[in-house]
Amino acid sequence: MAIYKFRITFEDFDDVVREIDIKSNQTFEDLHKAIHKSTGYNAEKSSSFYVSTDNWLKGDEIAYLPSERKKDRVVLMENSKLSGFIEDPHQKFYYIYNFDRPYDFHVELVKIVLDPDPNIEYPFLAKSSGEAPKIMERNSPQAVDPRGASAVSSEFDFLNEMNFVPEDTDELEAMGEMGINAEERDEEDETEESDEFGDEFSDSESYEDESHKDDY
Repeated sequence: MAIYKFRITFEDFDDVVREIDIKSNQTFEDLHKAIHKSTGYNAEKSSSFYVSTDNWLKGDEIAYLPSERKKDRVVLMENSKLSGFIEDPHQKFYYIYNFDRPYDFHVELVKIVLDPDPNIEYPFLAKSSGEAPKIMERNSPQAVDPRGASAVSSEFDFLNEMNFVPEDTDELEAMGEMGINAEERDEEDETEESDEFGDEFSDSESYEDESHKDDY
């Protein structure tokens, strides 16, 4: 039984690296859970490994908690031993964690050791560098950007772009009043138009009444 050493990196964060040693007869589910033991993420999320080319083009899918529509089309991580999908000494897998809030990973086999260390419990985290980016949860009042910057959105962001200061409130109020006055003027114009047409029709009705009087 061999030991596979996999190098795992985030597709968008090259400085975050994990190396995991794992037995060849262990499963993709074991690798999946080992990865997120090292990232701190919740492993109980729908995720998939894809057998990959050297250019990271995705092939056959190996899934964990697949959706209903995919259940009949994919193999499951829990039933898939790593050795059954290693066709190259530098085999690559494209890995997507959490399809609701996905992160993409590159997983590459970098070393094969023929004899396991009896003093190590596998999977084993052999190397860890860089902090995994924070997960942005749905409906979070304050989302955190993976790069560490605050991603809080506000309906008043446009004020910052205008270099707004509190003294500008009078100007904003005046702008609001201008908008209200403009609406009032539009309503007055519509009223005048309706009155104009109303008078025109009333005059024509009076004319018709006068013309009918001559008939009698």
